[in-house]
Parts: sequence; structure tokens; C-alpha cells
Amino acid sequence: MNRMFGFALMAVFFFLIDLYVWQAIKVVMRSTTLSTQRIVGFGFWGLTVFSILSIIAIFTYMPMSAPVRASFRTFLMAGIFILYISKVFSVLVLIIDDLIRFGKWVVSFFQGDSAAAQVATETIQPAAEKISRSEFLAKSALAVGGLHAGGMAWGILSGAHDYRVRNVTLRIKNLPKQFDGMKIAQLSDIHSGSFFNKTAVKGGVEMLMKEKPDMFFFTGDLVNNIAPEVKDYMDIFSKIKAPLGTFSTLGNHDYGDYTQWESAEKKRQNLQDLMNAHKTMGWDLLMDEHRAVKVDGESIGILGIQNWGAGNFAKYGSLEKAQQNAQDLPVKLLLSHDPSHWRAQVLDKHKDIDVAFAGHTHGMQYGVEIAGIKWSPVQFRYKEWAGLYEENDQKLYVNRGFGYLGYPGRLGILPEIAIFELKVG
Repeated sequence: MNRMFGFALMAVFFFLIDLYVWQAIKVVMRSTTLSTQRIVGFGFWGLTVFSILSIIAIFTYMPMSAPVRASFRTFLMAGIFILYISKVFSVLVLIIDDLIRFGKWVVSFFQGDSAAAQVATETIQPAAEKISRSEFLAKSALAVGGLHAGGMAWGILSGAHDYRVRNVTLRIKNLPKQFDGMKIAQLSDIHSGSFFNKTAVKGGVEMLMKEKPDMFFFTGDLVNNIAPEVKDYMDIFSKIKAPLGTFSTLGNHDYGDYTQWESAEKKRQNLQDLMNAHKTMGWDLLMDEHRAVKVDGESIGILGIQNWGAGNFAKYGSLEKAQQNAQDLPVKLLLSHDPSHWRAQVLDKHKDIDVAFAGHTHGMQYGVEIAGIKWSPVQFRYKEWAGLYEENDQKLYVNRGFGYLGYPGRLGILPEIAIFELKVG
């Protein structure tokens, strides 16, 4: 019953958006033939029906745990998402027209019939051109929606695998001099179940290895839902090597919490299979534990916990367990998938954690990072969502992610290979 109610709400939502956009299309098509208008109308509303039926089919007959259908499911969902988010942009422009007309109507109501007539015939350009404000804004709305849809499509074709190496210097006060200048590479949020270009993924790993890191960190979400998703990519990620260790941890998607299982035992086995995949690739998976990395008699600590996220996200991790017997290590670097963990626990209770490395947000795969401007809708959910943050000598780095989820692309917030240089400091 709840699912049917949800589908009904979705259908109403789609219909209302399309009804609004259709008004703009009708304005633009006023000068076309009746047959053209009918063809466009049939195609427009046919696409609406197709979108609604596709959503129902996806969530009824194409569960996320079905890897054979995963690629088709992802791109079908992405197409519908791009279509309707772009229509929302069109609607926002159209609302401007409605608000203007409403304001004019209120004014004309108090000024009499002559003012009302003026509102009805008012133009945005000289009278000779005969382009009404409604027509101008209708065309603008459709153009904005079309440009946004084009940008999102480009984000799939180009942005999904447009890997960027980001170099970051980390100054740490108690860092032993033996570690000064050491390089650490970090990947996060691989989401191997979403990949559609294995050659590009291989190229990204090769970019990382060209940096010759001394250590490698992976901060969770190797898969979307189930362990078999990584099978075809294990040969690529097993190429990641570092002389002082390759360390990893789990993210919220790695536990299989977002799919339905026939039994609790199968879910447990799926997690075990995923943990075995880390081992097969040569990654040292840290499950609420730590490792001491030694260079010339001096050591620093690498801590890794299971997923711990504020709000409704899973809280499997225990930093207290990871800290056991690590008191004497002069520097502690923490791998914790969800950046909300840093503010919720690390800053207040574990002031000996020098740097935390996280991911999870993906920068929402959508936003702006140019000329000093940094914005994404995800910042309304996460205070720390991309890049380096510092508070009271403790640092957090939030990786923008290597892969993608849901929308199989990136627009503005590109996939990241983070390279850190440790400095005494």
C-alpha cells in the first residue's frame, strides 16, 4: 500500500511539472500548424507516461541487487532524472512570469479596467516586434531547461571519468622527521557497480600510480550494493601498490543495507565476500583497528573504522576500538568514510587524531568549482563536503570520490585522485 501511494505521488508530481512546461510549449508553438502541435503534444505526454511506467518497472521488476540489469537500470533512471530536473529549471523561470502577471493583476484590480487591459497586452519589446512577456519567458524557460539537460548529458559523456589529481600539503605538528615529504594517495567512493567504461577506470588508476605514493588510502564504498559488482574491476584496482601499505575501510554502501536479501545469512556472506575482495586486491582493510607504520625507527598510526555517519546513516564503527594500544603513536591518521563523523566524535572526543580522511558526499557530482567559487547543493546537508578543513589543529579531508552513483556522470564536481604530502609543521 505504501509503495502504491508513493507511485501515485510520483505520478502527480510528474504530471504537474509537465503541465506547467506544456503551457510554455503551447505558447511557443502558437504559430505552428495544428498537426505539428498534435505531434508535439503526443510525444510530450507520451514521454510522461513512459517515464512514470519506467519508474514503476525499475522499482518493481529491476531491483538494485540484479547486476545483469544494473547498467540499463542506471541509465534509464539517469535519463528520467535529467529530464525532470531540467524541467524543474524551466518551471522556475515560468514562475517568474506567473508572479509578474499576478502582481500586475493585483495592481490592475485596484486601478480599474483600463489597467487590466494594459496588463493583458503589455510587451517586453517595442510594439512592432509583438513579442509578449509570456512568449519571451516561455522561450527562455525552455532554453534554460534544454541547456541544463545538455550539460547533464555532457557530464555523463565527459565528466564521469574526467579524473583530476589534487595535490594537498598536510602540515602536522608532531610528525616525525622521517615522514617529512611522504606522499599518500587517496581514493574514495569507487562504486564499481556504476562503471560503464573500464578503459577509463584503468586510466584513472594509472594516473594515481604515476604519482608514486608511499601509502594508499581508500575510504569506503567499493560497491553500490553487492560484492559481485567489483569482480570485473579487481584486476585494475589490485594494481594499486604502495611500499608502506595500502589501507582501506568500508562505506555505508558496502554493507548491502540498501537492497533486499533472502536471508540474514546471505547478507553476511555478501559482506564477507566484499572483505575478501579487499584482501585479494592487496588492500589492508581496517575494521575498527589500527596499524603502526614504521620508518627508520619512528612510527605513525593509521586508524580505520567501519562506517559511522550522523543522522540516519549506519553507525557500525568504533573509534574507541581503533584507538586501543595506539596511545604512544605521535601522529594518528584516521580513515572514516562519512565526514560527519569528524564533527560528531573526532573533534570533541579524540583530539589526538591529527588528520581524518573521508569521502561519501561525492560533492553531489554536481556543482561549481571555478575561479575560487565552490558550491554544490550537498553543502546544505554537510558542513564539510569537499576538500580540506581545519579546526583546532585537527584536519579533515573530504575526497570528492572516484566513481558515481545514481546519476552516471559529473557536472562541475569532477572525480578525484588526492595526493597528500606530509610536512612537519
